[in-house]
Amino acid sequence: MVEKEIMEKAKQWLNPPFDEETRARVAQMIEQDPKELTESFYCDLEFGTGGLRGIMGVGTNRMNIYTVGMATQGLCNYLKNNFKHLPEIRAAIAHDSRNNSTLFANVAAQILSANGIKVYLFDALRPTPELSFAIRTFKCQCGIVVTASHNPKEYNGYKVYWEDGGQIVPPHDKGIISEVKAISSIEQVNFKGNDNLIVKVGRELDEIYLNTLSTLSLSPDIIEKYRDMPIVYTPIHGTGVNLVPMALRKFGFKNIITVDEQCVVDGNFPTVASPNPEERATMQMAIDKAIKTNAEIAMATDPDADRVGIGIRKPNGEFTLLNGNQAASILIYYILKKWHEHNRITGNEFVVKTIVTTDLISSIAHGFGVDCYEVLTGFKYIAEKIREFEGVKKFIAGGEESYGYLYGDFVRDKDAVISCAMFAEIAAWAKSQSKTLYDILSDIYREYGLYKEHLISLTRKGIDGLAEIKAMMDAFRSKPPQTIGGSKVTSIIDYQNQVFVDVHTGKEKHTNQPKSDVMQFITADGTKVSVRPSGTEPKIKFYIGVKGTMAANDDIDTALAKLDKKIETIVAELNLR
Repeated sequence: MVEKEIMEKAKQWLNPPFDEETRARVAQMIEQDPKELTESFYCDLEFGTGGLRGIMGVGTNRMNIYTVGMATQGLCNYLKNNFKHLPEIRAAIAHDSRNNSTLFANVAAQILSANGIKVYLFDALRPTPELSFAIRTFKCQCGIVVTASHNPKEYNGYKVYWEDGGQIVPPHDKGIISEVKAISSIEQVNFKGNDNLIVKVGRELDEIYLNTLSTLSLSPDIIEKYRDMPIVYTPIHGTGVNLVPMALRKFGFKNIITVDEQCVVDGNFPTVASPNPEERATMQMAIDKAIKTNAEIAMATDPDADRVGIGIRKPNGEFTLLNGNQAASILIYYILKKWHEHNRITGNEFVVKTIVTTDLISSIAHGFGVDCYEVLTGFKYIAEKIREFEGVKKFIAGGEESYGYLYGDFVRDKDAVISCAMFAEIAAWAKSQSKTLYDILSDIYREYGLYKEHLISLTRKGIDGLAEIKAMMDAFRSKPPQTIGGSKVTSIIDYQNQVFVDVHTGKEKHTNQPKSDVMQFITADGTKVSVRPSGTEPKIKFYIGVKGTMAANDDIDTALAKLDKKIETIVAELNLR
């Protein structure tokens, strides 16, 4: 039995201005599929701080041209209020390879232009970082990218960017959300586009983007020597299909081996269960090809090419995957080492990482005399930090544990295109010393200490689950652990209440971060446990980071196995099994 309120909401979709296909599907659900009807209409798809994301289909709780339309009209209203002093408001739009992404991008372009906003619309799918680059190049006030990143094929999404090329942050996120919520009816949306205000963006911007990225290369002489080094790459049916191989060639690499089956642009992602390069199963075809072709490195980008998974060869010939913390550490280590060699470090540079990303990055940065800033989870906060210091300090690079990295400040979001080029360059640099990326990671651990991180996500669904997650967070605040893994807790950071507590002295200081429902516990031996509810799923996440040392005769696996035991102890202590 469908609730009366849901049924009334659904019946509104049985008449114009909703199109015939939509009306027919709603009528079918009313007659035959009450469960799907309820799922599709029981609430409105929420426009959150990152934009929209949801399952595609008809209904108020689904991604479709009408929910996209209402979100876009709300965005238009905010832009017109916020930039009324400008003679022209500009926006850039890109999309990924997902089903309906082109449709949603075109709908957004029509609505923006109908509201008098000039639109720079990419003529085909493009990586998300190129959208950020386009905003800055065309001096736009905002940007939209239609993508659901690495979510399953049923999903699509819509992310909003601001004039600096970074994703929206306070106060603009809240302002846009307020305007979107004010759109209560599809009649409030102006779909009648003005084609005179829509400019198609093509290969000319690709060239500018790639030429700009190529200036970031730090070892062109080494690349020239190892230009035929085999490199395996897969776009996993996504937007990296053209730009990543082009970037690698622009850097000087000649032997780029692609996984042809996964170079077919397809929003159904037919060769993988999930298009997430964090998962070995997703990268398996690339790894198999790398073994077969004796490649030095295997790389896979997610559908919108902002995140990258890296496979590297071990001494025994097997391929292992770097996690996001390891990859970010290698990237930042290499860049800083080269900047140091080129006398480019003056003491006025900085890198950025998120609060749940490995502290190894901080150790590396400090070793080179470079500041390392921490920001809340989400690359938009890294972009915000770059903007904060614009013209004052020089941003070098940033990274987060969830496989997103950025080198240079031409783009203000994680960029898998430049990341792929740089990881290939690092592999060539290692080869020039008769080393592999695995050896470079060993060198880093020996010089800066051994770090191991582990993430545990506990799913708690429904209303009861939300209450349980809240109770867990409340318990950590009211009765924080005194020891973790046998080491005394020395610092407690409560980001919700914006307070850092020195447990020994009882002294408190401000976190200098925005409010966020995160707790961190740091112990005397350098262990760090971070706890936060997921912002997008019914989960509570525990990030466990431990430290140790790596003996000269240890290999990575042996050394990390010792830290794994420590992590197991902490998991048991916190009842996270």
